[in-house]
Amino acid sequence: MEKYITDERTGLKYELVGDYYIIAGDDEPEKRPTGIWGQRHLWYLKQYHRTIYAELLTSGKLEDYLADLNEQAETMFSRLVKELAEKEGITERLKAESQMRWVQRMNTVRDTAMEIVNHDLIYA
Repeated sequence: MEKYITDERTGLKYELVGDYYIIAGDDEPEKRPTGIWGQRHLWYLKQYHRTIYAELLTSGKLEDYLADLNEQAETMFSRLVKELAEKEGITERLKAESQMRWVQRMNTVRDTAMEIVNHDLIYA
């Protein structure tokens, strides 16, 4: 008997252990991280949209939904920070001249971007 076989219908690989074939560990679907944005949205769904939460949970789509939302929020946050920093004139030159001023202004930009992401994606 072969040590490893692949089911052509499902694409899963099986490993021969003793007299039985069991699913090889490498083929388990990779879990995508929910992240901080996904966790915040999960809390929001549990508190204010219980039916949507229950529907996603029972259909098995909750983790993928939260992971997708987290990726969208990360992308949006990064883009907003970059755009707002450029708009405010926060440059590497400012960072070299006055680090504390640069940190203060970047913290303001990050807070603004976070509020926008929260308003548009997380708590909407």
